[in-house]
Amino acid sequence: MEYVLAITGASGIAYGVDILKKLPSKKVLILSNGALEVAKYELKGNVSEKSLKGIADEFYEEGDFGSPVASGSHKFDALIIAPASMNTVSKIAAGISDNLITRAASIALKERRKLVIVFREMPLSTIHLRNLLTLSEAGAYILPASPGFYHKPSNLDDLYNFVTSRVMDIVGLENRLIKRWGD
Repeated sequence: MEYVLAITGASGIAYGVDILKKLPSKKVLILSNGALEVAKYELKGNVSEKSLKGIADEFYEEGDFGSPVASGSHKFDALIIAPASMNTVSKIAAGISDNLITRAASIALKERRKLVIVFREMPLSTIHLRNLLTLSEAGAYILPASPGFYHKPSNLDDLYNFVTSRVMDIVGLENRLIKRWGD
């Protein structure tokens, strides 16, 4: 199994980092140009490009169209974009493939592979909602980074685990990251 995780420059970088840490191998990481800038601000320097590369099995920058994931003939099982900026969502919904993240998303949609969009923005404009609906209609899974609270979170990791658990459920990975409803 190969999982591709793209981290964009949207707020909520910690969600992407948490997912990256908990995905099994083989995990491929794509970072947008803005992701590390946001990470420096949100995570207070606790995460660097080097540390993220060390967690992933393969790493590509968003401009690397020579990477295997830029080709539809390369098999990957799922693409997770977390967090997904509305800029990235808009480009994918419009069919624009101007970087490796949007190209991999285009491939996931055309090849009917799992595409998971974890957006973290509010409020949403009508345009944002239409773009998310377009992606859902095209087969993408849309997950707002909005953790539940029935599992009684006691820290930020518990909140990240909720979203990560839902992502892992969608891509078919067993996990016990949270106490599930009814457990």
